[in-house]
Amino acid sequence: MKKRVVVTGLGLVTPLGVGVKDNWDNLCQGRSGIGPITRFDASKFKTRIAGEIKGFKSEDFVPQKMIKRLDVFVHYALGAARMAMEQSGLKITPELAPRVGVVTGCGLGGLRTIEDTHTLMLNRGPDRISPFFIPMLIANMAPGEIAIEYGAKGPNLSIETACAAGNHAIGDSFKLIQRGAAKAMICGGVEAVITPLAVGGFCAMRALSTRNEEPEKASRPFDKDRDGFVMAEGSGIMILEDLEFALERGAPILGEIVGYGLTGDAYHMFQPSPDGDGAIRCMQMALDDAGMKPEQVQYINAHGTSTDLNDAAETLAIKAVFKDHSSKLAVSSTKSMTGHMLGGAGGVEAVFTTLTILEDLIPPTINLDNPDPGCDLDYVPHVARKTQVNVAMTNSFGFGGTNAVLLFKKYS
Repeated sequence: MKKRVVVTGLGLVTPLGVGVKDNWDNLCQGRSGIGPITRFDASKFKTRIAGEIKGFKSEDFVPQKMIKRLDVFVHYALGAARMAMEQSGLKITPELAPRVGVVTGCGLGGLRTIEDTHTLMLNRGPDRISPFFIPMLIANMAPGEIAIEYGAKGPNLSIETACAAGNHAIGDSFKLIQRGAAKAMICGGVEAVITPLAVGGFCAMRALSTRNEEPEKASRPFDKDRDGFVMAEGSGIMILEDLEFALERGAPILGEIVGYGLTGDAYHMFQPSPDGDGAIRCMQMALDDAGMKPEQVQYINAHGTSTDLNDAAETLAIKAVFKDHSSKLAVSSTKSMTGHMLGGAGGVEAVFTTLTILEDLIPPTINLDNPDPGCDLDYVPHVARKTQVNVAMTNSFGFGGTNAVLLFKKYS
């Protein structure tokens, strides 16, 4: 019999705020976290807007001596992990340590460190390179530093599957607990690459919105006037536990994770399969894993990037999986407010999905002013919706044709 796995802690650092409460309040009020880029001079770029994190103080979450030794993406992951651990009340004793692990997803790692160090080397020579340069840039420094902070000596992994990485990290953690390889996992996603190279690279692909004069209206999933996604940074971390272990220690149980799907399109390096094949199989796999029927799902937190190809393919895939029930589903894209946090998106959106079930409140899709005729589901436009949500799905799809879907339910 499969072990039941529950969620006991949540942490968020996003363009909507630092902390779960601020994020949830702003999300459900339909506020946007998108604004002009301040991380660097973006005046020469076609896209000059992004979802930057504001008000985050590294010293609140990172040991003082480590602040300059870690890339900012690790700062964000440590911040979100601290919040999740505090809510869960999980104390990792020496006896428990080998049974608690950490898995995080990240798409690009310490790109800011790479760019800054390369400039430093060109201007001042190779002797100026920091001895911490290599550790700072590798993506697995996030789970490594979280493990060091809390003494978690169990499975420790970094998942690098582009925009599906956060969901893969949570799904893999779910399976580790389900098969008895761990009692608890600290897991989620993180990204912080609002840098000249990253923005320039996505601009070169013509993937980003250029609605620079109206940044808050730039991310508009499923809208006919969408013109690309908006880059963002952030981290979402959750604590997963074996239900028996969570009950033994009196942990707060916020929800239950019941299904995980992961597939590949085998189609194109960055375009989704136009028939939605990979996404269809991934959603169906998550349902099968949970032993659930499509009509048991009330809500989907969509990948919903605000790009022509993704929004159309995801809509098609949802219809294929849920058939007649698709017209009764509520679907929303929280990227309309946060922007796209790349490898951090899945972790953040899994937290949002858990909160949707916990609060029976569905966050809206803002900026859906002129719905695309090909995107004709119920995307909860503009205003949050109060309604009972017992089961919810969250989708993440990444470059390379990698897909990850998670299914959560209300704990009972």
